[in-house]
Amino acid sequence: MSKYTGPRYRKSRRLGFSTLETGKDIAKKPTIPGMHGGKKGKKLSNYGIQLQEKQKVRFMYGLSEKQFKRTFVEAGKMKGVHGEDLLKLLESRLDNMVYRIGFATTRKGARQLVNHGHITVNGTKVNIPSYSCKPGDVIAVKESDRELVIVKSSLEAMHRRCEFVTYDENKMAGTYVRYPERSELNADINESLIVEFYNR
Repeated sequence: MSKYTGPRYRKSRRLGFSTLETGKDIAKKPTIPGMHGGKKGKKLSNYGIQLQEKQKVRFMYGLSEKQFKRTFVEAGKMKGVHGEDLLKLLESRLDNMVYRIGFATTRKGARQLVNHGHITVNGTKVNIPSYSCKPGDVIAVKESDRELVIVKSSLEAMHRRCEFVTYDENKMAGTYVRYPERSELNADINESLIVEFYNR
């Protein structure tokens, strides 16, 4: 399955979960899309519940099925809890770091900034959204691009950052301080169901 490029609000409504993490995508119309959206859907099987949980996280971070499965396998090689390690790896992606720091208001926008070469990691331009950041890495907007209106407006709209990233306003750079704790990530995700889905 390829990466989803259709309406994000519609997908969030289908999953009953805010893939943008703002709640705006399901606030106005919490029902599932389609002419029967107001009706109660069929009861999901265990497989259906596991699949839905996987899809929630995959769409939230904007990965293709192949990318997500590869990240899951990589998380299995780490020493911690498999599901939590999966979320840590997803949070460590460069596009997500750009989003968490506040250079973009959405992960999709953050991915575009990275793709277009506006972002540096430790002073070196990186244009690969899936680049895996490590604690201590400094993520910044390229010096020649610091006047970008979209970046400035995103930073102005930023109200609160996660504690695992810090931001230096003078240098227009953020630092990935440490891997996130599970309690700092989306509480509506049940990562154990994703592990069950792939291990079934």
